[in-house]
Amino acid sequence: MKSILKKAVAYSVFSSLAIVPLVLVATPASAQPAGLQGSYLGAGLSVGVTNDSHGDSNDLGGNVQGRFDIPQAPVSVRGAALFNGDSTALMPIVTYDLPVSDRANLYAGAGYSFVTSDTAASPLGDRDAVVLTAGAEGEVARNVVLYGDAKLGLDAYRDSSDAAVSLQLGAAYRF
Repeated sequence: MKSILKKAVAYSVFSSLAIVPLVLVATPASAQPAGLQGSYLGAGLSVGVTNDSHGDSNDLGGNVQGRFDIPQAPVSVRGAALFNGDSTALMPIVTYDLPVSDRANLYAGAGYSFVTSDTAASPLGDRDAVVLTAGAEGEVARNVVLYGDAKLGLDAYRDSSDAAVSLQLGAAYRF
């Protein structure tokens, strides 16, 4: 139970921090903000905040993330690769995008994580798992997007039913 609470607190704290880019890019309120439009591809840091049952750390790594915008719909198709020196987790994800300004969105969604190594943990666990994500994205300069999110891999470790939590921050080129 303590483990679940600890993960929930970590997830909540990072989700709050993910809103920082929105504050930086927010514009005065309008009737209905358009939100961040367009697709992007970016890279950044990934931090696994959980460990496997053997206590093996999968803390620091990187991420490559992309967003494919579906025009006239509040959803996006995303892809993410979270990696460290030992393993990679590849994820297709579908999100619901909530515009908060003309240049920023909050998003939440679900997908699946495919882990590439049978012997080592990625930043999001050491086995394939259902993934939930929540984050924020905002354009800070012409075609430059900052993003931050948290990913929760359900039952993401081989030797236990524990969830894995990973936090991502990055910058992307919007096209």
